[in-house]
Amino acid sequence: MNALLTQFIHLLGAVLLMLAFAMIAQRRLLSLINLYTLQGAVLVLSTVVVASVTAQSHLYLSAAITFVLKVVLIPWLLHRVVERLHIESDVEPLINIPTTMLIGILIVIVSFNLALPISELSATLSRGTIGIALASVLLSFLMMITRAKALPQVIGFLAMENGLFFAATSATYGMPMVVELGIALDVLIGVLILGVFIFQIREQFDSLDIRHLERLKED
Repeated sequence: MNALLTQFIHLLGAVLLMLAFAMIAQRRLLSLINLYTLQGAVLVLSTVVVASVTAQSHLYLSAAITFVLKVVLIPWLLHRVVERLHIESDVEPLINIPTTMLIGILIVIVSFNLALPISELSATLSRGTIGIALASVLLSFLMMITRAKALPQVIGFLAMENGLFFAATSATYGMPMVVELGIALDVLIGVLILGVFIFQIREQFDSLDIRHLERLKED
C-alpha cells in the first residue's frame, strides 16, 4: 500500500511540473491564476498522501493551512487585484513562448541531473521528487524573468514557493510547524505588500509594465 501511495506522490509531482510548464506558456492572466490555484490543490493532496504514508500528523495541519492560503485566500486576492485594476490584456512575455518552452526543457534536464546525487543519498520514500521540486522552482523563476508585467511576476514568486513546499513535504516529510506557520504568514504578508506595490505602479504609470520603473532610475 505504501509503495502505491509513493507512486501516487510521484504522479502528483509530475502534475505539479506540468502545471509549471503550463504557467510559463500561458498568456492569459486569469488562466495563470487558475493554474496557480491548481498547483495549490496538488500540494494539498500530496501533503495529505505523505501524511498518511508517514503517519506525520502535523502534515494534516500543513495541508489545511495550504488549502486556506494557496487554494482559497491568495487566489481570491489575485482575482480581486485583477478586478480592481480592470486588467483585461494578455500576459506579455519578453521571450516568445516556443523559446521559453525550450529553455524550460533544458532547465528540467539540468534540475534532474543536479538532484540525482542528493536523491541517491536520501532515505525518504519519495526521494525522486527532489528533481521535480527543483525543476518547478527554476521554471517559476523563468516565468518571473520572462514577464514584463508585475502581476505575473508575483504569481511566479508564489509558484516558486510552491515548489519549495513540495520539496519540504515530499522529500523531507515537512518542516517544524513553527517554521511552516512563519512561512505561511510571510507569504501572505508578501502578497499584500506586492498588491500595494502593484496598485502604486498602476497609479503612477497607468500600466503594470515594470519596465516603466527604469525611467525612475534614469531620472
